[in-house]
Amino acid sequence: MKIAVDGGAGVGKSTIARLLAKKLDILYVNTGAMYRAIAWALHEGLSLDEIEMDLEGDQVWVNGQNVTKNLYNELMDDLSSQYSSRPEVRQKLITLQQTLAQNKSVVMEGRDIGTVVLPDADVKFYLTASVKERARRRALQRNEDMETIKQAIEERDGRDKQGFDRHAAPDAIELCTDGLDIDGVLKKALNSIKTLDS
Repeated sequence: MKIAVDGGAGVGKSTIARLLAKKLDILYVNTGAMYRAIAWALHEGLSLDEIEMDLEGDQVWVNGQNVTKNLYNELMDDLSSQYSSRPEVRQKLITLQQTLAQNKSVVMEGRDIGTVVLPDADVKFYLTASVKERARRRALQRNEDMETIKQAIEERDGRDKQGFDRHAAPDAIELCTDGLDIDGVLKKALNSIKTLDS
């Protein structure tokens, strides 16, 4: 089974995708972490051709080095959004993501998984949330100023629209996560999968 989980920054994609993968006992692929890892490597001076990447759950290795702790900060938020709009970066990662999903069951989350990376996914979710709610969640995660994060999310949304096919696939199940806790969103997603399977 291939499950695509798409949506903007801070809508809860990673959390829900990770929990779905655990519940279903299948591979979890965080494509956002892959873009962050590419951004970190390019920022460190590596060329795109030099970068080799491995994933294991939430952990990301670049050329044998676990770089996970370097990926989640304001600089990487900004740089990953910038680099992701480059066609050569996109193509490298799309190819790697499709290879990861070959001949195995996966829950893959990102911006355009259901429309570009895995258009043949068995189940597609598109998560949404208001900018205010997304900023509130990220501020709690990182203990940072909510207004600063809100502005950064709005700017990133604008850049992402240029670099990604940012719309729900026609056959995607849209889930608004405003006002729902993690268990509530997970329950909705699992019920949708059961309905499609029956």
